[in-house]
This record gives sequence, C-alpha cells and structure tokens, in this order.
Amino acid sequence: MKLRLLRPLAGALCLVLSQACHESRETPVVSLAPAPDVLPSEAVMKRLTRTQYQATLHDLLGDVAIPTSLEPDTESDGFLAVGASQTSISSLGVDRYESAAFNLAAQALQAGSSRDALVPCKPKGTSDEACAATFVTTFGRRAFRRPLVALEIARYVELATKAATTLGDFYQGLEFALAGMLQSPHFLFRIELGEPDKANGGLRYSNWEMATRLAYFLWNTTPDDALLDAAKRGELLTDASLEQHVDAMLASPKARRGVRNFFNERFGLYRLDDLVKEPNIFPQASADLGPDAREETLQTLEALVFDSDGDAREMMTSRRTYVNRRLATLYQIPAPALEGFAATVLPEDGPRQGLLGQAGVLALYAHPTSSSSTLRGKFMRTVLLCQAIPPPPPNVNTALPEPSPELPTLRDRMRQHIQDPNCASCHQSMDPIGLGLESFDGLGQHRLTEQGVTIDTSGMLDDVAFSNPRELGAAIAVHPEFSRCLTRHLYRYALGRREQKGEEALLAWLRDALELEGFRVVPLLKHIAMSDGFRRASEAP
Repeated sequence: MKLRLLRPLAGALCLVLSQACHESRETPVVSLAPAPDVLPSEAVMKRLTRTQYQATLHDLLGDVAIPTSLEPDTESDGFLAVGASQTSISSLGVDRYESAAFNLAAQALQAGSSRDALVPCKPKGTSDEACAATFVTTFGRRAFRRPLVALEIARYVELATKAATTLGDFYQGLEFALAGMLQSPHFLFRIELGEPDKANGGLRYSNWEMATRLAYFLWNTTPDDALLDAAKRGELLTDASLEQHVDAMLASPKARRGVRNFFNERFGLYRLDDLVKEPNIFPQASADLGPDAREETLQTLEALVFDSDGDAREMMTSRRTYVNRRLATLYQIPAPALEGFAATVLPEDGPRQGLLGQAGVLALYAHPTSSSSTLRGKFMRTVLLCQAIPPPPPNVNTALPEPSPELPTLRDRMRQHIQDPNCASCHQSMDPIGLGLESFDGLGQHRLTEQGVTIDTSGMLDDVAFSNPRELGAAIAVHPEFSRCLTRHLYRYALGRREQKGEEALLAWLRDALELEGFRVVPLLKHIAMSDGFRRASEAP
C-alpha cells in the first residue's frame, strides 16, 4: 500500500533553504489508511541492557550507587537492544550480578526515609512474616513487572525471616530477599512470551507483558505503578484504552530518556565514552570531549523531537545545536553559557550544520590519528540510509598509501587505493561521500588544507551532486532511504529483534505515516506501539 505525500517539494526546499520553515508550516490534514495485516515473528526474551538496568534500579530503589562491573552489552544489527535478545549471562556475570544485588540491597535498606518509603510496613519483631510478605508482594510486582505467585512470595518470605532470625535484625534479613529478587531471571530478563488470543488466534502479549514492552520502548526503564495498575485492570489490550496510555507515556518526561537512548544506540554514541585520540596530533582532545560531544547530539535530537515536534530530516540540516564551552572552543564560536550546555545557532556562513557537523559523529567515525572517509562513508550508508556494505574479501590489504608529495591528501590516497579491484567494490560506495567530510579532521575540527593542499569536499550521493558537508547533509535528508531507514531502525529497536519478511508491509505503512504526518517522530512512536507487530507474536514452529 502506498500513500501519496502532499508536499514533497515544499518539504525538501524547506529543509535546504530555511530553518524557519518548520515554524510556519502546517501539518497536512490527511486520512491514514488502516495498517496492513502483519505476520509477527516469535517472541524473544531480552536481558536488560546496562542502561536499562541502571535506570530500573534508580526507579525502584531511589538514589543508590549502582555497581558498574556487570555483564557487558552486545550490539547486534546496530542496537544493544537487539543484542539483548541474543545474549545470556556468563558464569562471571552471575557472580557480578549477585555481588551487585547484595550491595544494592544493603544501600536500599539502610535506616532512613528511603527505607521507609521502600518498605510499606513497620515490623513488629525480628521475624515479622506479615511485614516481610507485604514487602515481597509490593516490591516484587515492581521488580518482576507482574504479580508474584504464592510460591514465589512464600520462598522470599522464608528467606527473609530465616536470615532475620540468624542475624537478629528484620531489615538485614530483608536484604536477602531483596538481593534474591535483584538477581532473579525475572528481574534481569524481560520474559515476554505471549498468551493465546482467543478472539483472533495466534499469540498476543499479555497486559503485564505490554506494560513492560511499552515502558522499555518509550521510557527505557521499568513500568511505574500507574502502568502496572493499568495492566492489572486489563487496559493495555484494547485499542482505545491502550491509545490513552501510550499518549500519556509520550507526554511524560521519561519519553525523552527513551528517545535519547534510541539515538544513543542508533548512532553508536555510547562509544564516545571510550574515545581515544592521539594527543600529539589532536592537542584539544580530552577525556571529557567524547561525552560532551554525545550530549550535544542527544540534546539537539531531544529538542527536535519534543520541544519543536519537528521534521526528523532537520537533524541533517539544522544549524541549531547545544554546546558547552569546550565544544564552542572546538567549533570556534562564542560559548552560549559560562557553565553547562546551552542552545546556540551556528553561523549561517559557517561550515557546520546537522549531524555531519557535530564532533560526536565526526570524531567517532574517524581514526585515533586521522580522519577516515571509509568510516564516515560507511556510517552514512549503513546507519543513515540502511544500505548494505559487503565485507572485504579475505586477506585483502586495507592499508592506505602513506602521505607523500605525490599523494598529499586523503582523496589522493583513496583514489590510488580503489584502483585495486578487490577494494573498489566496497570503497566506491563509501569513500566518495566520506570525502565530503574531509574539511573536518579526526577530532571534528574544521580545516581548509591537508599537507598544504586545499581539500576538495565535492562529490556525488546517488546522482545528487554536493560541494561541501552542508550540501551533503541536505542531500541525505531528502534521500528516499533516509526516512525509510529511520522507520526501520525505530521499529527494530522497539521490538528488540531484526524485522522479518512478514512485517515489510507494516514497515512501508509506518514510513508512509511518518511522511504524511510531517516526518515527526512522536506520532511514529505511537504508531509502532499501537501496531500488531509490537502487540502480537507468532507461534513457535
């Protein structure tokens, strides 16, 4: 099914020519056809990512110091959220989660107001089974994201009371029950297996499972009590009541955290924590630059999605960004604030706009000692446009020629490198567009020359000519694969698995919905959460 866009040329001109267009345009009034039937794939069980683990514990326990020595995340199909459905926990990871659980339990149950808020009763003695049961029942529902069954309650109550009797303290005994829940698979994994759908056949996710799926998709953390109460009332299965809860969740400040995490994973920005640059080549490099650059990108995207409810393509063309003094110095612009990050508009005649002008992308997709047309070109092809790049042939020499008087610039060296037919098949699709960013060095600093030679940033993106990074970003913004790729990636992230053939019609419908609704991200989030691809699963073969 294909829906026609009412204003494609106006939208493209708006992006390229004017940052004020968004403020003056009106969202088109359209009728969106019903979503097509979908053949959902099997349910998958996902381990909490580190970010989800940390956010969940802060929501459950309050202000606690969370141990960082945990099982590492695994990226798959471009996302940690997808890798979480393909990994288990190693024996070393089991030990680390156990140690973390007891550490957290001891912190949470120290005397004070936080403990009083966590334990909703006052013990009448060292081994108060009734109070222990109240705690296990209430906290267990929040930790496991569903009600505990009687056998589970009895097991944790017995553990708490036996430990309390031995240690002579109710709260020390309760630590064992709390630690036990925090290292349970029902806490560390999102166990979403579906239930029979008697009305429509196949499987649907239960109310409790939907609460978990919605929370980790839209908020990247555990469901709150209000959402769990909605699950208890059976309100997360019917269209009308589900839509009300999705709207409320998207209006919550927590939705910002969820969108930030999506882009953090999609662009690989979490790797900026470990950004390494050779200080002799890049004196401005520091341990703080990577995290600062990530924050610039995430604040910019957060403001585009929520504050302006803007056209997603503007992430490639906007001159509005958020910088602190360190980044302002790198960009050679006035700092908008003495401390912290603040909004600024980059100079109209300057070299930067959108993602391709931000240090987070430029420094991440580069080498420790130099820029890289290959890494940057691959980022644009695979991450922004979802185009596949084949792996290099076995034993192929990927080293570039060293700079020389005959080959002074990266463009010169790449021109010689791709004369090798083993290299040309891959590099021809990446390097010509990656060279469009060569006016930025490996740290993201602007430059005009390399080895004393003027840098040429012109090129072609799929028959569209560009002469500089700003024109390259504008060409990507209106490329037909850009919005398709954003839709595909957001759907993949939401489900925690790679999309299947039976979902392609739904993906096309979602992309058309994005286009018809002004390329706004929040409506797309809602469409995905309301889709059968998100709410249903197929039977195992």
